[in-house]
Amino acid sequence: MNFQGIRGVFKQNYNLKHLTWLKVGGSADIFFKPEDIEDLKTFLKENNNRFPITVIGAGSNLIIRDKGIEGVVIKLGRNFTDIQFVDNNFIAAGAGCLNSSLAKFCLVNAITGFEFLIGIPGTVGGGVAMNAGSYGCEFKDIVASVEVLDKEGNLVILDIDQIGFSYRANSLPKDLIFTRVFFKAKNKEDINKIKQKMDEISAIRSSSQPVSEKTGGSTFANPEGFRAWELIDKAGLRKTRVGGACMSEMHCNFMINDNNATATDMENLGELIRQKVKENSGIELQWEIKRIGKL
Repeated sequence: MNFQGIRGVFKQNYNLKHLTWLKVGGSADIFFKPEDIEDLKTFLKENNNRFPITVIGAGSNLIIRDKGIEGVVIKLGRNFTDIQFVDNNFIAAGAGCLNSSLAKFCLVNAITGFEFLIGIPGTVGGGVAMNAGSYGCEFKDIVASVEVLDKEGNLVILDIDQIGFSYRANSLPKDLIFTRVFFKAKNKEDINKIKQKMDEISAIRSSSQPVSEKTGGSTFANPEGFRAWELIDKAGLRKTRVGGACMSEMHCNFMINDNNATATDMENLGELIRQKVKENSGIELQWEIKRIGKL
C-alpha cells in the first residue's frame, strides 16, 4: 500500500462512525484526508485505479455499514471549505464547505436565494451529489457549474446542463470527486429580509425536527404527490424501533440512534418501515439516506 508524495492524513483500518451524524459503522481499509487539491490529484494518480474510492462529506445523511468500506475513503478537509466571489455574479465554494457557512456568507453579502441552505445539514459537495433541497428550493436552482476530479486526477468543469439534476439525484458518473461548486449570485436583497427568512427556516427546523438527537435528516424521499412522513404516520409507524434505532416521535421520517444502535439496526428499521408502508398504502418509499459499505 505504497502512496508516494502525499501530504495529507493517511490511515489504514480507520474507524469511521464518529464521522457520521448517526454515529454508526465500521472501518475504512484506507482513509485519506488530502491537504489540498494538488495533494488529492497526486493521491488519485498514485492510486491508479488500484483501490475503489468513496468520498464522504459531513456524514449528515449517511449510514456506513458495520463491516466498513472496502478500498479508500476520502474526506475533504478545511482547505476545501473556502468561499469567494468569482466576478460579481458567481460564488465559488469548496466542496467541503458547510451549507450553513455558504448561507451565512450570502447573508453578509446581501445575496438572496441561498436562505434554504441554513436548514440543510451537510456540505455543498454532498448537496450537489443528491440535489439536496428544502423549503421549496433545491441545489439545481442555485448551481451554475461544478469543478470535479476524475479517478485519474484530471480536473474538469461541468456546467449545470451536464450535471443533469433530478429529484435528490444527478446524472454524473459516480466516480467523479466534486472539489468546488460555482453558484449564481446575481440577486440582491435587504440583509434584514434575508436574515428574517433564515431565522424562520431555523425556527421551523428546530420545532419540527429532532435536531438535538443522533439523526441523519430525512430517511426517505417524498414520493411524487405524497409526503413520506404522512405515509409513515398513517401506517402507525411513529416511534417504531429495531434494536437501538427508532423513528422519531417528533418527525417520523427521521431515524434516531437512540441507544447504541448498529448500522444494521438502522438499515433493518428502514426496510421494516418500507415494507409496512407498502402494505398500508401500496407506495414504495425510496431511501434518501445514503447507505454505503460492505453487506
